[in-house]
Amino acid sequence: MSHAQKDVLKAGLWMTGAIASFSSMAVAGRELSSAHDTFEIMMYRSIVGFVVVATVLTLTRNWHQVSAERLGLHALRNTLHFTGQNLWFYAVAVAPLAQVFALEFTQPLWVILLSPLFLNERLTPLRLIAALIGFSGVLIVTRPGAAPLSPGLITAAASAVFFAFTTITTKKLTRCASIGCIVFWLTAMQAVLGATAAGIDGQIALPTMQTAPYLILVGLAGLLAHFCITNALSIAPATVVIPFDFARLPTIAVIGMILYHEPIDHWVLIGAAVIFTGIFLNIWSENRNSLATVQNCSGSK
Repeated sequence: MSHAQKDVLKAGLWMTGAIASFSSMAVAGRELSSAHDTFEIMMYRSIVGFVVVATVLTLTRNWHQVSAERLGLHALRNTLHFTGQNLWFYAVAVAPLAQVFALEFTQPLWVILLSPLFLNERLTPLRLIAALIGFSGVLIVTRPGAAPLSPGLITAAASAVFFAFTTITTKKLTRCASIGCIVFWLTAMQAVLGATAAGIDGQIALPTMQTAPYLILVGLAGLLAHFCITNALSIAPATVVIPFDFARLPTIAVIGMILYHEPIDHWVLIGAAVIFTGIFLNIWSENRNSLATVQNCSGSK
């Protein structure tokens, strides 16, 4: 087995972990929806995450990475992510899981359209074509007119927009903050946001013997999923990793069928394939442009 093949295998193993984490988080969110509202789920998830992050920073002696620089940008990012995550947890509670995951895949397409406004990146014709292809897939999934647009589908689509804004603000933060710093403020601020939002009505449901394991699972799965994706991307290019990530859709479709008797809608699978085509086209073009830049630089030396 060649070195490249070993890297693909390792990336695949990491992405298997990511798929399992995202899927388990969706199932846990569905199971918790009858006992906890989304704000409470986010509060407990962030508390679990904060404990894990603080423990890791202590064991690795990396507390020096945490700083208050660009605290306003941290607050903006975490508010956007908090909103998107609440919409996502609501969606997984009321909409078929496969549809939620399919619409969540539009996040990179929103990043393509929003980056010129917030990151001063150029919107090339190929990027625009990729976005249009992706959004045609959204129309196939939602089929406006053929089927009523449920609140679950609307919130799932909206969560993708907020996740895109989260990606954009994260990209800005990575220029001045370490991953440890970003994740620390993520869990700390969202724990406060969750407690504030959950306590507005004066009532916060406490964990029970039945819900506590799911709350812990949500907190751990969220951190583990992003850890696995980061490791996969560090080993293999995005053109290899993204196809693995797409396996989330058939996986959650089967889980939804087995656990919740949700029928596998072929329109959802077709629409998701179209969305994936748009995303993959953009990644392919970016890799091609990067390779051309490297070759031009090498040739000019």
